[in-house]
Amino acid sequence: MADYKTIKGTKIQNYTTDPDNPLTGQVWYNETDQVLKVSTGPLVNAWATGGDLNTGRSSTLGGVGIQTAALAFGGNPAPLGETEKYNGTSWTEVNDMNTTRIQLAGAGTQTAALAIGGRIFPSSPPINVQAFTESWNGTSWTEVNDLNTARRLLRGAGESNTSAIAFGGTPGTPSPDTVTGATESWDGTSWTEVNDLNTARQALAGAGTQTAALAFGGLPSVPGTTAVTELWNGTNWTEVNDLNTSRYEFVGAGTTTSALSFGGSPSPTGALTESWNGTSWTEVNDLNTGRSNLAGAGANNTSALAFGGSAAPSAQTEEWGETGGNKTITSS
Repeated sequence: MADYKTIKGTKIQNYTTDPDNPLTGQVWYNETDQVLKVSTGPLVNAWATGGDLNTGRSSTLGGVGIQTAALAFGGNPAPLGETEKYNGTSWTEVNDMNTTRIQLAGAGTQTAALAIGGRIFPSSPPINVQAFTESWNGTSWTEVNDLNTARRLLRGAGESNTSAIAFGGTPGTPSPDTVTGATESWDGTSWTEVNDLNTARQALAGAGTQTAALAFGGLPSVPGTTAVTELWNGTNWTEVNDLNTSRYEFVGAGTTTSALSFGGSPSPTGALTESWNGTSWTEVNDLNTGRSNLAGAGANNTSALAFGGSAAPSAQTEEWGETGGNKTITSS
């Protein structure tokens, strides 16, 4: 196959605007911007390496925020009460949670978050499920009112530490595999029980806000995974189009019209990534490292963050965003 040099020669051509559909590696001078540019390939979304967590962790740690301003908290080993914040490049340790736990949920932002439910581990009795809620103000965690139903392996969604919902999970009784569709709404002071999910499940994923959320995947029974996706309108859950691949112990990020799901179990689904456009899921580029029990953050299906996870507690962080396209050539 002929390359660009063979076809066009070595002369750098001038353009007033970037050329349409340039070849990968093609270089030109943009007269309007007065810069040299190069095509690095088709513009697509993919995962790239980000800065590692200071402490590797798994067992469904909590995560909230966006790609350039995320918060990680809880998880295993230990378990951890450690909290870290991400600035788009690296993680910094900040003040710990008051109660260390695993298999918890998160909602909110890097400066206004909730840590919801979970399990103390190791513990006695073996399944020590919690209703604890803690509120993060950007500096420290404060214990606030508990969930009405204690549970672990649930999910949360919400825009701040005063506006959130928690849904699904397992109360751990009468058996460890009992699942619930319970949904609770947080007003900044207390939790109120609202309408349940149509499909009760644990180890599910979610995204969105208090009045517009998605719940997808999970374990409705053991064994048995689901691909069911449900849409919350602030009052009721409605079933919408399924994931392409059913899975559990994975995570989501974004909104009800622009979301991403990534990671999970069972093997080999741990690297799978799917994009939601408000109507349906589409399989897109995989994580570079497949894992389950991870956490995530993100504003939409074009900007997200994946961090932590199993098998061994991982510190790895990956950033989802655009790659390829036309780049300016600099001297540095």
